[in-house]
Amino acid sequence: MRAADLSPDREFSLADVAVQDSEPSQLAAFRDLNLAWIRRYFAVEAADQVLLDDPQKGILDQRGMILVATWAAARGRAADVIACCALLRDEQDTVMQLAKMAVAERFLGKRVGHLIGHAAIQRARQAGASKLRLETNSKLIPAIRLYEKLGFVPVPARNSAYTRADVQMVIDLQSAAANCP
Repeated sequence: MRAADLSPDREFSLADVAVQDSEPSQLAAFRDLNLAWIRRYFAVEAADQVLLDDPQKGILDQRGMILVATWAAARGRAADVIACCALLRDEQDTVMQLAKMAVAERFLGKRVGHLIGHAAIQRARQAGASKLRLETNSKLIPAIRLYEKLGFVPVPARNSAYTRADVQMVIDLQSAAANCP
């Protein structure tokens, strides 16, 4: 069953959501969640296709990581991917980029984004990054608020591979602010 087919009902609990490094069988869900999110707000760009058409080659083989949040709708049932994100290596080995963060539409507002965002920050820190940066769009107000809650702050824009990226943010992983709850 695809995440889009799941419905979080009164049985949903964030405590039942697990965040982990992706497995090969979850790469299609990573692609599908991201394409659905991008198409909801924007057009798919060439830079999206590089990462999403072959996440193994575009992300994992480049020393990046893909995290997935999974939830089993019923006990004893296989867990489905309901959110995901990628951590990309930047031009500096001590800087990583949080990218391709997507939450299945039916799970928006259930703090799943906060959970996977926090896990991404911790994973980047474990990977030796001193800073984590991201690119987003100014019309995505809920996403920007989430990033601010996680400790990201706006920085001057630099060149981006995405025409839609008009906001850039960074978090210093060595500061106390990066110890998000």
